[in-house]
Amino acid sequence: MTENNLTITYRIYIFAILFFLFAIGIIVQLTNIQWVHGAHYRKLAKQNTIKEFIVPANKGSIYSSDGSLLAISIPEYTIAFNATKPSEKNFNEKVDSLSTSLSKLFGKSKAHYFSILAKSRQLKRRYVVIQNKVNYSNYMLVKKMPLFKLGSYKSGLIADLHTIRAYPLGNIAQRTIGYTSIDNKGNTTSVGIEGSYDNYLNGKDGKILKQKIAHGEYKPIRDENEVEPIDGYDVISTIDVSIQDIAHHALLDALKKFDAEHGCVIVMESKTGYVKAIANLGKGTDSKYYEQLNYAVREKGEPGSTFKLVDMISLLEDKKVDTNKVYDRKGGLITYFGKDVVDSHRDGIQKVTLAQGFEMSSNTVMVQAVYENYKKNPKQFVDRINTMGLNKTLGLSLKGEGIPIIPQPNTTQWNGLSLPWMAFGYGVEVTPLQTLTLYNAIANNGEMVKPQFVSEIKEWNKTIKRFDKQVINPKICSDETINKLKSILKNVVKIGTAKSIYSKDFSMAGKTGTAQGNYAVNGGADKHYISSFVGFFPVEQPKYTCIVVVHKPSTVNGNYYGADVAGPVFKRIAQKIITDSPTTNEIKDLNQKVNKQEFSYNRYFTASQNKKNTVPDVKGMPGMDAVALLENMGLKVKLKGNGVGKVIRQSILAGQPIFRNSIIELQLN
Repeated sequence: MTENNLTITYRIYIFAILFFLFAIGIIVQLTNIQWVHGAHYRKLAKQNTIKEFIVPANKGSIYSSDGSLLAISIPEYTIAFNATKPSEKNFNEKVDSLSTSLSKLFGKSKAHYFSILAKSRQLKRRYVVIQNKVNYSNYMLVKKMPLFKLGSYKSGLIADLHTIRAYPLGNIAQRTIGYTSIDNKGNTTSVGIEGSYDNYLNGKDGKILKQKIAHGEYKPIRDENEVEPIDGYDVISTIDVSIQDIAHHALLDALKKFDAEHGCVIVMESKTGYVKAIANLGKGTDSKYYEQLNYAVREKGEPGSTFKLVDMISLLEDKKVDTNKVYDRKGGLITYFGKDVVDSHRDGIQKVTLAQGFEMSSNTVMVQAVYENYKKNPKQFVDRINTMGLNKTLGLSLKGEGIPIIPQPNTTQWNGLSLPWMAFGYGVEVTPLQTLTLYNAIANNGEMVKPQFVSEIKEWNKTIKRFDKQVINPKICSDETINKLKSILKNVVKIGTAKSIYSKDFSMAGKTGTAQGNYAVNGGADKHYISSFVGFFPVEQPKYTCIVVVHKPSTVNGNYYGADVAGPVFKRIAQKIITDSPTTNEIKDLNQKVNKQEFSYNRYFTASQNKKNTVPDVKGMPGMDAVALLENMGLKVKLKGNGVGKVIRQSILAGQPIFRNSIIELQLN
């Protein structure tokens, strides 16, 4: 063997040995990766290609007691375009007709959309927004447009879904319906029914695993850890939309008329404590009125003369005096510890009974009656107040209830003026709703019930939880006292301070209040008035109890008293509710057919026979019939316009497939 061949042989051996060692190294490394670090690398690979995505639960809706929507989650889309997806042929052939279709649907010019599409194609942009705030029905139309109907992968259509919370009544009852918001720091603000019942409304988010595929997209994969979302429950409030509308506009008109700062109205069902209407309006910087704060629940202050009902209950229950006890008004002025107690009208009859003193809202009479009978034992008077529960909150479901202040004897809160001042509603602080609850107990024959804003939690037609009447105090006073007070409260309206709102057509009972606020601030420069009226109707069988409170009415014309400002609001609400109530007049012919009614029924019946998988045509149908039909088919209905009108437009066109829980908007005339 030549030396040259020997060298070649050695090189082959060396190469073979090196190759063998290299192969051994690879095998060792593969073994190391597979058995030593395998689990780590497999986990890392899975993390890079498989991600867990949150599947948000549908938030429940809030309904009024009569079935109207107060709050609902509506799907909303952002339509965007990935200009790198369509082929050159498809883009060039379809861009013109696509621009025309977008222009017709969204209203901007064809040139506007053509420019967006062409420029994004030229610059190879992967995400360009075409249209924001697109509802579901319009999104379905977008998917059928030229180019986009090829599907997202071939067309570049991107539809980002997000949910918004809509409030069909707008400004009406806004603070009571409420909301939940999260700021940029992650802090949550919860208000009203929305915030207080979010544990029922929110549901529970699900999760799903998705695997990364080509072009950075993900596809769902089945996994044992997949969790389906659980939709939130619906909350049925006690609010009656019709009564709410009456109360809102009655208060709004009064605030405008008297150029007041703010005010509130509450209408409560006497027997159950269900709040049927609650309006809170305050003047904004533009001098218009908005629902800014829940004054009815949150704002506490000196109630003034409406607190005199406490005097009457205590005096009668403790057998101190009877309603026919005569007092001397002493010219409408008496003095205690150097401080004057003055009647709003000092002239007129001076010798009056206790009942007359209450009816004419005489401060001097009520203070004399309370001070003379309790000055040696003020604790007896205050204990009576405590026994009625006025020294503590009502324990409402809504957050932020104002905490009442009732001075207690033998504490730093108490002084010589405490007792006489309490007798005409000063030195104590309560909220409008707490005052209303007291008067409602008289209307309800002594049973004090807790105000409630929600009656049921429901999952479709299944009741999850029911909120029945809750009794705070089964009997705040005797039947004898109640009967006397009902008669006196009726006389307040008939012959007393509220005689200006008396009506022979329906009966009302209640009490006026005119309190001074901040009269000691800035040497009296901030002196203002708080006008109120609280009562119930009809007197014979009370159905509703109502309170009206108006802060800082204009004093220019001297009409700032409770009877002038708040009383007419109360009357307007009572009159509207009573006169709009169905009558019980005898119907002469029950079998007589009404053509209009027959047509409406036949229309509803025909539509209800429609296949359950497509949306029926409800245009021309009464709104309430359309709601019943569509919701029975699994859709959620949002109404716009007059709630008693007919459907003139529907957001999901007839014949479209039905997707359970989809929102359909109905425009009523």
